[in-house]
Amino acid sequence: MPLLLLILVALVQGITEFLPVSSSGHLILISQLSTFPDQGQTIDVAVHIGTLFAVIFYFWKDVSLGLAGIPRMLTGRIDTPGSKLAFLLMVATFPAIAFGLVLKLTGLSDLMRSMTVIGWTMLLFGLLLWWADQRGGTTKTEADWNLRDAVKMGLWQAVALIPGTSRSGICITAGRMLGYSRHDAAKIAMLMSIPTIIASGTLLGAEVIATADAQVARDGAIAAVFAFLAALLALGVMMRLLRSVSFTPYVIYRVALGLFLLALAYS
Repeated sequence: MPLLLLILVALVQGITEFLPVSSSGHLILISQLSTFPDQGQTIDVAVHIGTLFAVIFYFWKDVSLGLAGIPRMLTGRIDTPGSKLAFLLMVATFPAIAFGLVLKLTGLSDLMRSMTVIGWTMLLFGLLLWWADQRGGTTKTEADWNLRDAVKMGLWQAVALIPGTSRSGICITAGRMLGYSRHDAAKIAMLMSIPTIIASGTLLGAEVIATADAQVARDGAIAAVFAFLAALLALGVMMRLLRSVSFTPYVIYRVALGLFLLALAYS
């Protein structure tokens, strides 16, 4: 695979994975809006692994807390910050896993990989993010995250399996609807991405490993490294900006891109 395509896919995935603009939608659009061939499932899995390591590295303090709480959670003792975090992340991940299996088994996941679907989801969920960000309260912090909110955010996260929706975007939207501040809604959304990416990566990775060869593995490793670096940079910039900037710039981008894609799709 051309090095330029590997770098392009990695940068697109790395930059868009944690911004509320849909990484999956952008990855699909690379081949649809250029002369490049579809990068394939192997590279998609590789760049997702790169972004997974980026979010783990960035939020390592919280990740290590959750990991330390897993043993207590497994014995039913949800009585420490770590066991509570591990439990809530597990609960928030179940809807996406269940919905993902349904889409995979029915073949709907492939049918939704179209410019029309991405155009509409970019537009509509972008406007929903704007509404939630303008109307949402700021009374809750990450310390207030509870079982009810984890279930609600998990159900919204499952919707993000529709290309163009944006996993981080829909989780942030749900967080703002529930009254979390911009920064804390984004942080919860980022932490929710870790088990979700691991689950989806495991599902797709099993198929990839069975067909991969040395060349594919090399390409995947290159893409993963670039995706890690791009994601780490994008994540750091966004989390710092959210202390003083709203989600409106991302909404404007989503609406503009959505209208552009719909114009192409229906022309």
